[in-house]
Amino acid sequence: MPRSSAPPAVIAFDLDGTLVDTAPDLLDTLDIVLAEAGAPPLPRDDTRRMIGAGAKALVNRGLTAAGIRVDEATFATLYDRFLDHYAAHIADSSRPFPGLLEALDELAARGHVLAVCTNKLEYLSRLLLDRLGLTGRFAVIAGSDTFPVYKPDAGHLLGTIARAGGVPERAIMVGDSATDVLTAKNARIPVIVVPFGYTETPAEELGGDALIHHYERLPETVEELLIHGPWRERA
Repeated sequence: MPRSSAPPAVIAFDLDGTLVDTAPDLLDTLDIVLAEAGAPPLPRDDTRRMIGAGAKALVNRGLTAAGIRVDEATFATLYDRFLDHYAAHIADSSRPFPGLLEALDELAARGHVLAVCTNKLEYLSRLLLDRLGLTGRFAVIAGSDTFPVYKPDAGHLLGTIARAGGVPERAIMVGDSATDVLTAKNARIPVIVVPFGYTETPAEELGGDALIHHYERLPETVEELLIHGPWRERA
Protein backbone atom coordinates (compact mmCIF):
# COMPACT_ATOMS: atom_id res chain seq x y z
CA MET A 1 0.00 0.00 0.00
CA PRO A 2 1.20 3.58 -0.63
CA ARG A 3 2.37 5.47 2.44
CA SER A 4 -0.40 7.58 3.90
CA SER A 5 1.82 10.70 3.67
CA ALA A 6 2.46 10.25 -0.05
CA PRO A 7 0.12 11.87 -2.57
CA PRO A 8 -1.77 9.47 -4.83
CA ALA A 9 0.24 8.36 -7.82
CA VAL A 10 -1.12 8.83 -11.34
CA ILE A 11 -0.75 5.73 -13.51
CA ALA A 12 -1.17 6.81 -17.15
CA PHE A 13 -1.90 4.10 -19.71
CA ASP A 14 -1.59 4.02 -23.44
CA LEU A 15 -4.76 2.56 -24.98
CA ASP A 16 -4.25 0.58 -28.20
CA GLY A 17 -2.02 -2.40 -27.53
CA THR A 18 -1.72 -1.60 -23.82
CA LEU A 19 -5.16 -1.52 -22.24
CA VAL A 20 -7.11 -3.06 -25.08
CA ASP A 21 -6.31 -5.33 -28.02
CA THR A 22 -7.90 -3.09 -30.63
CA ALA A 23 -6.09 -4.56 -33.64
CA PRO A 24 -8.98 -6.70 -34.96
CA ASP A 25 -11.40 -3.78 -35.40
CA LEU A 26 -8.75 -1.29 -36.53
CA LEU A 27 -7.35 -3.62 -39.15
CA ASP A 28 -10.74 -4.80 -40.39
CA THR A 29 -11.51 -1.13 -41.00
CA LEU A 30 -8.16 -0.57 -42.69
CA ASP A 31 -8.90 -3.48 -45.05
CA ILE A 32 -12.16 -1.80 -46.08
CA VAL A 33 -10.45 1.51 -46.76
CA LEU A 34 -7.67 -0.15 -48.75
CA ALA A 35 -10.25 -2.02 -50.82
CA GLU A 36 -11.98 1.26 -51.62
CA ALA A 37 -8.58 2.60 -52.73
CA GLY A 38 -8.12 -0.40 -55.01
CA ALA A 39 -5.66 -2.39 -52.89
CA PRO A 40 -5.94 -5.92 -51.48
CA PRO A 41 -5.66 -6.53 -47.72
CA LEU A 42 -2.14 -6.43 -46.31
CA PRO A 43 -0.70 -9.18 -44.06
CA ARG A 44 -1.89 -8.72 -40.50
CA ASP A 45 1.61 -9.26 -39.14
CA ASP A 46 2.63 -6.14 -41.06
CA THR A 47 -0.36 -3.92 -40.38
CA ARG A 48 -0.50 -4.77 -36.67
CA ARG A 49 2.81 -2.98 -36.26
CA MET A 50 1.38 0.12 -37.95
CA ILE A 51 -0.96 0.79 -35.01
CA GLY A 52 -0.05 3.29 -32.33
CA ALA A 53 0.33 6.73 -33.88
CA GLY A 54 -3.36 7.39 -34.44
CA ALA A 55 -5.91 6.64 -37.14
CA LYS A 56 -4.55 9.09 -39.71
CA ALA A 57 -1.08 7.58 -39.47
CA LEU A 58 -2.54 4.07 -39.76
CA VAL A 59 -4.38 4.94 -42.96
CA ASN A 60 -1.30 6.66 -44.39
CA ARG A 61 0.97 3.74 -43.48
CA GLY A 62 -1.47 1.27 -44.97
CA LEU A 63 -1.72 3.15 -48.25
CA THR A 64 2.06 3.52 -48.43
CA ALA A 65 2.63 -0.18 -47.77
CA ALA A 66 0.09 -1.03 -50.47
CA GLY A 67 1.87 1.23 -52.95
CA ILE A 68 -1.13 3.53 -53.28
CA ARG A 69 -0.61 7.25 -53.76
CA VAL A 70 -3.58 9.60 -53.44
CA ASP A 71 -4.05 13.34 -53.43
CA GLU A 72 -5.04 15.25 -50.31
CA ALA A 73 -8.73 15.30 -51.14
CA THR A 74 -8.86 11.56 -51.76
CA PHE A 75 -6.91 10.88 -48.58
CA ALA A 76 -9.33 13.04 -46.60
CA THR A 77 -12.25 11.03 -48.01
CA LEU A 78 -10.60 7.71 -47.15
CA TYR A 79 -9.71 8.96 -43.67
CA ASP A 80 -13.29 10.07 -43.01
CA ARG A 81 -14.49 6.70 -44.25
CA PHE A 82 -12.10 5.00 -41.84
CA LEU A 83 -13.34 7.05 -38.89
CA ASP A 84 -17.02 6.45 -39.70
CA HIS A 85 -16.67 2.70 -40.13
CA TYR A 86 -14.36 2.27 -37.16
CA ALA A 87 -16.66 4.23 -34.84
CA ALA A 88 -19.55 1.97 -35.86
CA HIS A 89 -17.52 -1.20 -35.19
CA ILE A 90 -15.13 -0.02 -32.50
CA ALA A 91 -15.76 -2.84 -30.05
CA ASP A 92 -16.89 -5.69 -32.28
CA SER A 93 -13.79 -7.73 -31.41
CA SER A 94 -11.63 -5.42 -29.27
CA ARG A 95 -11.13 -6.65 -25.72
CA PRO A 96 -9.05 -5.75 -22.64
CA PHE A 97 -5.85 -7.73 -22.30
CA PRO A 98 -5.88 -10.65 -19.82
CA GLY A 99 -5.56 -9.60 -16.20
CA LEU A 100 -6.13 -5.92 -16.90
CA LEU A 101 -9.37 -5.49 -14.97
CA GLU A 102 -7.99 -7.15 -11.87
CA ALA A 103 -4.84 -4.99 -12.06
CA LEU A 104 -6.90 -1.80 -12.37
CA ASP A 105 -9.01 -2.85 -9.40
CA GLU A 106 -5.89 -3.42 -7.31
CA LEU A 107 -4.28 -0.14 -8.31
CA ALA A 108 -7.46 1.75 -7.44
CA ALA A 109 -7.69 -0.10 -4.12
CA ARG A 110 -4.17 1.10 -3.32
CA GLY A 111 -5.30 4.67 -3.84
CA HIS A 112 -3.73 5.36 -7.21
CA VAL A 113 -5.39 7.54 -9.85
CA LEU A 114 -5.74 5.98 -13.29
CA ALA A 115 -5.60 7.89 -16.58
CA VAL A 116 -5.41 7.26 -20.31
CA CYS A 117 -2.84 9.01 -22.51
CA THR A 118 -3.31 7.88 -26.10
CA ASN A 119 -2.75 9.06 -29.66
CA LYS A 120 -6.24 7.83 -30.49
CA LEU A 121 -8.69 10.68 -30.99
CA GLU A 122 -10.41 11.48 -27.70
CA TYR A 123 -13.95 10.81 -28.93
CA LEU A 124 -12.93 7.39 -30.27
CA SER A 125 -11.08 6.61 -27.04
CA ARG A 126 -14.14 7.45 -24.98
CA LEU A 127 -16.43 5.55 -27.33
CA LEU A 128 -14.27 2.42 -27.09
CA LEU A 129 -13.96 2.58 -23.32
CA ASP A 130 -17.70 3.25 -23.01
CA ARG A 131 -18.53 0.20 -25.09
CA LEU A 132 -16.21 -1.94 -22.97
CA GLY A 133 -17.53 -0.54 -19.69
CA LEU A 134 -14.14 0.90 -18.72
CA THR A 135 -14.65 4.68 -18.85
CA GLY A 136 -15.49 5.09 -15.17
CA ARG A 137 -12.18 3.57 -14.12
CA PHE A 138 -10.19 6.54 -15.42
CA ALA A 139 -10.04 10.06 -14.01
CA VAL A 140 -8.79 11.42 -17.33
CA ILE A 141 -8.98 10.21 -20.92
CA ALA A 142 -6.60 12.29 -23.03
CA GLY A 143 -6.48 11.67 -26.76
CA SER A 144 -4.29 13.03 -29.51
CA ASP A 145 -6.56 16.08 -29.84
CA THR A 146 -7.10 16.79 -26.14
CA PHE A 147 -4.08 19.10 -25.84
CA PRO A 148 -2.20 21.18 -28.44
CA VAL A 149 0.48 18.45 -28.53
CA TYR A 150 0.43 14.66 -28.50
CA LYS A 151 2.86 11.79 -27.85
CA PRO A 152 5.84 11.69 -27.98
CA ASP A 153 5.68 15.33 -26.86
CA ALA A 154 6.07 15.40 -23.07
CA GLY A 155 3.24 17.92 -22.85
CA HIS A 156 0.66 15.27 -23.66
CA LEU A 157 1.67 13.06 -20.73
CA LEU A 158 2.36 15.95 -18.35
CA GLY A 159 -1.00 17.49 -19.24
CA THR A 160 -2.74 14.18 -18.56
CA ILE A 161 -1.06 13.88 -15.16
CA ALA A 162 -1.91 17.46 -14.21
CA ARG A 163 -5.54 17.08 -15.27
CA ALA A 164 -5.72 13.95 -13.08
CA GLY A 165 -4.54 16.01 -10.11
CA GLY A 166 -1.10 14.47 -9.97
CA VAL A 167 2.52 15.56 -10.16
CA PRO A 168 5.32 14.14 -12.33
CA GLU A 169 7.25 12.99 -9.26
CA ARG A 170 4.40 10.60 -8.45
CA ALA A 171 3.48 9.32 -11.91
CA ILE A 172 4.18 6.28 -14.07
CA MET A 173 3.47 5.58 -17.75
CA VAL A 174 2.40 2.15 -19.00
CA GLY A 175 2.75 1.49 -22.72
CA ASP A 176 3.68 -0.92 -25.48
CA SER A 177 5.66 1.08 -28.02
CA ALA A 178 8.72 3.21 -28.69
CA THR A 179 6.41 6.22 -28.77
CA ASP A 180 5.26 5.54 -25.21
CA VAL A 181 8.81 5.06 -23.94
CA LEU A 182 10.03 8.22 -25.68
CA THR A 183 7.09 10.19 -24.29
CA ALA A 184 7.86 9.05 -20.75
CA LYS A 185 11.55 9.82 -21.14
CA ASN A 186 10.76 13.27 -22.53
CA ALA A 187 8.59 13.87 -19.46
CA ARG A 188 11.23 12.28 -17.16
CA ILE A 189 8.69 9.79 -15.86
CA PRO A 190 9.26 6.03 -15.34
CA VAL A 191 7.65 3.76 -17.91
CA ILE A 192 6.49 0.16 -17.67
CA VAL A 193 6.44 -1.72 -20.97
CA VAL A 194 4.06 -4.55 -21.90
CA PRO A 195 5.13 -6.93 -24.70
CA PHE A 196 1.74 -7.90 -26.12
CA GLY A 197 1.02 -4.69 -28.01
CA TYR A 198 1.97 -3.22 -31.35
CA THR A 199 5.64 -2.48 -31.90
CA GLU A 200 8.28 -3.21 -34.51
CA THR A 201 11.01 -3.18 -31.84
CA PRO A 202 10.95 -6.06 -29.33
CA ALA A 203 9.57 -4.86 -26.01
CA GLU A 204 12.74 -5.74 -24.12
CA GLU A 205 14.70 -3.43 -26.42
CA LEU A 206 12.48 -0.36 -26.00
CA GLY A 207 14.38 0.94 -22.98
CA GLY A 208 11.57 0.98 -20.43
CA ASP A 209 12.23 1.07 -16.71
CA ALA A 210 10.38 -2.23 -16.25
CA LEU A 211 8.91 -4.96 -18.44
CA ILE A 212 5.94 -7.09 -17.40
CA HIS A 213 4.58 -10.03 -19.35
CA HIS A 214 1.18 -10.18 -17.63
CA TYR A 215 -0.93 -7.61 -15.83
CA GLU A 216 -0.79 -9.62 -12.62
CA ARG A 217 2.68 -8.11 -12.17
CA LEU A 218 1.55 -4.51 -12.65
CA PRO A 219 0.55 -3.47 -9.11
CA GLU A 220 3.80 -4.65 -7.52
CA THR A 221 5.88 -3.21 -10.35
CA VAL A 222 4.18 0.15 -9.84
CA GLU A 223 5.02 0.06 -6.14
CA GLU A 224 8.63 -0.84 -6.85
CA LEU A 225 9.04 2.09 -9.23
CA LEU A 226 7.33 4.51 -6.87
CA ILE A 227 9.81 3.55 -4.14
CA HIS A 228 12.99 3.01 -6.17
CA GLY A 229 12.22 4.53 -9.57
CA PRO A 230 14.30 7.16 -11.35
CA TRP A 231 11.94 9.95 -10.28
CA ARG A 232 13.67 9.91 -6.88
CA GLU A 233 16.90 11.01 -8.55
CA ARG A 234 15.33 14.33 -9.47
CA ALA A 235 13.36 14.83 -6.23
